[in-house]
Amino acid sequence: MRLGIPLSVEIGWRYMRGRRSRLLRGTARAALVSILVGVAAMVVAMALMAGYTEDLQRKLIGGSAAIVAYPLGDFEPLESDRRRLQEIPDVISISQVAYGQGSLSSTGEIRTIDVTLRGVDAEPSALVPDASMLGDHDGVDGAVLGVDLARRLGVSPGDRLTLVAVDPENLRFRYRRLHFAGTFESGFSEADRSWLILDRRVVAAVGGRSALLEIQVEDPMATEKVAEAAEAVLGERYLVTDWREFNSELFGALRLQKVALFLVLGLIVVVSTFNVASSLVVLTRERLAEIGVLAALGMKPSQIRGLFIFCGLFLGAIGTALGIAIGWSVSWFLTTFEIVSFSDPGVAAIYFISSVPFLVRWTDLLAVLAFSLVSTLAACWLPARHASRLQASVALRHQ
Repeated sequence: MRLGIPLSVEIGWRYMRGRRSRLLRGTARAALVSILVGVAAMVVAMALMAGYTEDLQRKLIGGSAAIVAYPLGDFEPLESDRRRLQEIPDVISISQVAYGQGSLSSTGEIRTIDVTLRGVDAEPSALVPDASMLGDHDGVDGAVLGVDLARRLGVSPGDRLTLVAVDPENLRFRYRRLHFAGTFESGFSEADRSWLILDRRVVAAVGGRSALLEIQVEDPMATEKVAEAAEAVLGERYLVTDWREFNSELFGALRLQKVALFLVLGLIVVVSTFNVASSLVVLTRERLAEIGVLAALGMKPSQIRGLFIFCGLFLGAIGTALGIAIGWSVSWFLTTFEIVSFSDPGVAAIYFISSVPFLVRWTDLLAVLAFSLVSTLAACWLPARHASRLQASVALRHQ
């Protein structure tokens, strides 16, 4: 026995490196490949769910804000409220936004498209980096369209547009001529195909509601404390919610789906461990005489059991490592070349995004690694236990 290396591990290592029969090579190879496929499938599936969830979170926040304050009544926000909100730690900016509904068409076209009006202050933002795009263009208000909306209308920057908006308070239609100043691309399909960004005063003039406050924070992933502070500042006049709470049902469903995928694909790994158990059974039969000699020389049953568990775990570890490497590589390839994408805007609207990134997280890799090794250990237990209970005299007599 080498210094520091248990006897069962050293003998198990010799068994794995030693000469094997064709049957043992076949069962070991089947075990290795099946574990590899199962683990790779789990890694890709976890990367799919993690990438989809994170990309959706980022685009939801980019489309609006991390925290939103809805007025519980028909009134304009006070400037003093905005100043006090700005004093909250971690708050970057506060913007007042107007929303409305309408139909948009290009000059000379009869076909109209239903749009969501988003009125913002005339200042640079993530979707409109140049605030002058929303300004006056020869007496006509500027408008910024989502890339898919502009494509559906078949218009180019500089074209004239006709907006028909609904005024819910006066129960009438409002007409407005607009100048197509440019496009934005958020990656969020619903926004790119139906949002029309205008100056907030224009949206308010055609019947949009303009009292909604959007609060941008430094860390969108930690909004609870800021939301509580904003609720204390605004009082009962506003309903304050963050993006997590507003989309809690959606992300709850995604978490449930991720767990379900993990368990379903984990069945592939569980089934593949049967091949590991078969390999140990074959190994036991082929090394029966050696087991008898080891037992006769005083090797303890626990050491014999550890020997076969080591052999099984060795196969499981190699298959798991290769599966993780392949799964990681496949995820990188799918993300880099945007293999999973939705060219049809209708399909993209269902999934909220136009392409799906695959994000490999260390926590997911550790979960897959632990699941695979624990499943392999469970499969090794019975064959190893059977080998450790063999009597030396019986093992030697059958040889």
